Amino acid sequence: MNGIYEFLSLFHEDVNGIGIANIALCIILFTIIVKMLMLPLTIKQQKSTRLSSQMSPELTAINEKYKGKTDEASRRKMQMETQAVYNKYGTNPMMGCLTLLVSLQVLFALYRVIYAIPAYINDVYDMYELAAESIQGVEGYAETLANFVKDAKIGVSVEKFTGYEIGVLTKTNIIDVLSKCNESTWDALASAFPSISDALLGYSEPILSIHKFIGGLNILNSPVMNGNYFTPAILIPILAMAMQFIQSKLSMASTKKNNGKQEDPAMSSMKMMNIFFPIMSGVICLMIPIGVGIYWIISSVVQIVQQFFINRYLDKIGVEQLIAKSQEKRAKKLKKSGIETGNKMAEVAKTSTKSIEVQPKSTADYANMAGKNYNNAAAATSADTEENQENTENKETPVSGGSISSYANVLKNRSGK
Repeated sequence: MNGIYEFLSLFHEDVNGIGIANIALCIILFTIIVKMLMLPLTIKQQKSTRLSSQMSPELTAINEKYKGKTDEASRRKMQMETQAVYNKYGTNPMMGCLTLLVSLQVLFALYRVIYAIPAYINDVYDMYELAAESIQGVEGYAETLANFVKDAKIGVSVEKFTGYEIGVLTKTNIIDVLSKCNESTWDALASAFPSISDALLGYSEPILSIHKFIGGLNILNSPVMNGNYFTPAILIPILAMAMQFIQSKLSMASTKKNNGKQEDPAMSSMKMMNIFFPIMSGVICLMIPIGVGIYWIISSVVQIVQQFFINRYLDKIGVEQLIAKSQEKRAKKLKKSGIETGNKMAEVAKTSTKSIEVQPKSTADYANMAGKNYNNAAAATSADTEENQENTENKETPVSGGSISSYANVLKNRSGK
């Protein structure tokens, strides 16, 4: 932010004498730069979303298969089959979370910067410093400033100034107060210090100008001032909500196109989130500085543009190729960690997930599947027994597969009884 502001300061005035060194413009440029730097993560997240839409039916089948089963064996089998699905697609559950975590860190940091701009932008600090030094030159300024904070209700703790005497307040303390002032509170501050009122109003002009946005909005103010919802600033939360809704709809459209399962529980959950979060962001924007709302709006606009081109890029690649690349990338990562992978791992994943696709629908189906497995197991046991009989001196009675007596004979022959 400081670098962007200093760059804009190089073009401080155009032919009309209007400066472009503006905090709102800094936020817009900052947002675009950050979103472009995060583009690789955004592409990775979109790939993860498409893979998740492909995995969702299989994961849902696993959940249905083990629904109501709370024993340890069932939980382990469920985990193994779930992991087999992730192995099959070469992904992991946390693959798409990194972009969100980074975005939240940027948002929290930017929120702090907007609330304390002079602390982070050097040229802005210099503007406030002149006003703070003038206030420090007034006798009894600490008590006067404490009364001003109490009456103006600018969001600074009154207790912070209680008991201060002349000269105790530092320059930084005063700048913290001044950074919360808007047009009306600057006028009130000038009235509180009549001996330097003209100087304070003179210092306030460039300070207020760098915080102005379209329509004269001050980015330090919240859209709702003194309970008044009918101001131009109300457009900020509305636009923030609308842009996020459009961005989420664009993302959902690409997922449905590749999945085609609109009744999928995961898709339904995502649909609800894509409605809930835009509404929540609009409500939050009513209570925070306009500057943060500007960040959300520009962020959504950039994401809409990125989403459009990312969708075209991923559509061109195709889901099958995307899965193949994901598997290859995962195999390389495991190999680098000392874990050899190859066709065997793919076959295991494929075999593990086959059981997910075909599920018995009735008691008869369960019986048929169990009988098939039972006969296969008995036949295998019979073959092993016959092989052992050929390699031993004592000839035992041949075993017929598929009956309980055959298992009894096997156990009898092996025990020598």
